[in-house]
Amino acid sequence: MQLTLYYHPLASYCHKVLIALYEHGAQFERRIVDLGDERDRAELAAIWPFVRFPVIRDHERKRDVAESATIIEYLDHYQNGAGKLVPSGWEAALDARHWERFFDHYVQTPVQAIVQDRLTGRNGDTSRERTMLATAYRLIDQRMAGRQWIAGEFSMAECSAAPALFYAATLEAIPEGMSHLSAYFERLMARPSVQRVLAEARPYFPMYPFAEAIPARFLEG
Repeated sequence: MQLTLYYHPLASYCHKVLIALYEHGAQFERRIVDLGDERDRAELAAIWPFVRFPVIRDHERKRDVAESATIIEYLDHYQNGAGKLVPSGWEAALDARHWERFFDHYVQTPVQAIVQDRLTGRNGDTSRERTMLATAYRLIDQRMAGRQWIAGEFSMAECSAAPALFYAATLEAIPEGMSHLSAYFERLMARPSVQRVLAEARPYFPMYPFAEAIPARFLEG
């Protein structure tokens, strides 16, 4: 197999790369990494010393690629999928990259902080993170008025948006008045690549600290 993905099926940044792989119809080998296992950690550390996933190993080109956004750019360059996840025009590409960063920094990051707080049992003050999510929701809702996807065609921004919003919605429900955001969320969840990622994650959902907040429709299959 040309590509090996080092990942975990529950991790949002791994979902981001999996969506890109499925959008391209790429063939790859899966290597699930258990960070609690010393041998798994050592194997990942030998590839990426920060011991963070996802990482792609390209056996043909003898190259390892880390960081989800970089991996998506790499796949977009070398894979021959039905459509590019980074638009060809400079302005459109800048827009897609901007929103990809937006979802990582202003949705994924506060989600991870809240989840980590529960995992560690600190019961700290997460009001700052929840306020950040509320602000992000408002900006996405405004952006999505009259749009199908956030940066033109389905792009790397959606690869980030889908897992970010899926987990964020288990922490802070999308307000009823935000119809544009709600419709965008439903389009994301209906995307075949996203449905496949969530179906593969389903057996691992009980490990998620807020598993009780995952809607029943995502637990059935």
